[in-house]
Amino acid sequence: MSRVEGSRAGGSRAEAPAGEAAPREVSPLWTFGLLRSELAVTFRRWRTLALLAVLAGVPVLIGIAIKVESSGSPESGGGGGGGPAFLSQVTHNGLFLVFAALAATLPVFLPMAVGVVAGDAIAGEANAGTLRYLLVAPAGRTRLLLVKYATTLVFCLVATLVVAASALAVGALLFPVGEVMTISGVPIGFGEGLLRAGAVAVAVAASLIGFAAVGLFVSTLTGSGIAAMATTVGLLITVQILNAIPQLEGVQPYLFSHYWLSFADLLREPVYWDELAKNLGMQGAYAAVFGSAAWARFTARDVTA
Repeated sequence: MSRVEGSRAGGSRAEAPAGEAAPREVSPLWTFGLLRSELAVTFRRWRTLALLAVLAGVPVLIGIAIKVESSGSPESGGGGGGGPAFLSQVTHNGLFLVFAALAATLPVFLPMAVGVVAGDAIAGEANAGTLRYLLVAPAGRTRLLLVKYATTLVFCLVATLVVAASALAVGALLFPVGEVMTISGVPIGFGEGLLRAGAVAVAVAASLIGFAAVGLFVSTLTGSGIAAMATTVGLLITVQILNAIPQLEGVQPYLFSHYWLSFADLLREPVYWDELAKNLGMQGAYAAVFGSAAWARFTARDVTA
């Protein structure tokens, strides 16, 4: 049964007198079924699988590069402190490859993958001609938009966990693992280090909430999936450039990517919560503003043409 057929079967329509429109009744189970169907469609696409495969490959490349460098130059200590934070610690503890891989993928790779999924959420359906059939179902545009956003957020979490799991496996395979030395210089056990790594992965996924809302809004502006994806990725690149220009330091705290690397504070002892809280607040603000804009656009204009 197709997604459109399933959505029609999942809802119920009350009887109405002749000549009058039948009222729509929506069951919570119908909404859950639509979300489940949307998740299945998203994660069965070859494009989605290819994105996840690329993300899983990044920690492998980083781990092999560090291993080769440390084997060729033992005195370098695995990078000599150069490159992104955590790289110099990977040779001493493979668990740090999780932090290094997330730090390397968060600025570009992870948000680009999210931008592809979010940008295609509505525009891709319109371009394929399936959006109008989804809107025939009794949930209405608001619920459909919420399901699309929820699916994008699930992808954010899955993509982040794929990077973390790949990095953990490669780090354990290529390097020793054990007690973790925090940024503050306080050692913690390997078990607590794993919990910190899980918390970092969740924090990274939460950092993409605002950008996912931006991509969903862009997706409601056009009927071309490719145009929506390209625009979303272009906005990401533009914001990252603005965030790197010192002369714009007055504007940078309001950019959705400014506090992305605050997850490093989870590796301090005690944990620093200030910038983590600012990051979550910023993501919530972007989600509220661009989510509302996406809702206004999607519910008020003809996006099925």
